[in-house]
Amino acid sequence: MKNIADHQTQIDQFRVETDFDLVAIALIEPAENQYVLKWKYASGNISTRIKKILLQSGKGIAGMVFKTGKPLIVKDRGDFAQNDDLFNFPILVFENLRSFGAVPLWHNGRVAGVLLGGYREEGLMTEEKMVLLTQKAASGIGNLDGKDLILH
Repeated sequence: MKNIADHQTQIDQFRVETDFDLVAIALIEPAENQYVLKWKYASGNISTRIKKILLQSGKGIAGMVFKTGKPLIVKDRGDFAQNDDLFNFPILVFENLRSFGAVPLWHNGRVAGVLLGGYREEGLMTEEKMVLLTQKAASGIGNLDGKDLILH
């Protein structure tokens, strides 16, 4: 079993290998009667504010990916969210992300978090980069096994 402390080391290494400007992991935290997601690990971040973001399931980028269990790719932030809607996606504002991808992180057949890779320029997020994110998530990170037990 991988050590939990490996999360940060693994995303630092992954960011360097893949040239993402930011790689971050949001993990689920139990809350009163519902779950919240928090960006627990970040590599390449320009602000510590990312770690203060709390998202309910279905809210923000992490919340959307967590709730649906489906990847999200945005090649141009302007096509995804207008300036007056950016308050719903604080990571985009705090980290000045212009293009990004996010994939669910699985553990024991359930979505346990979200892996995000992003750029501070439009158009840099590609299908090839999404494959890299998906492969990283599927290989397991830290104590997350990457196993999606749902039959397709």
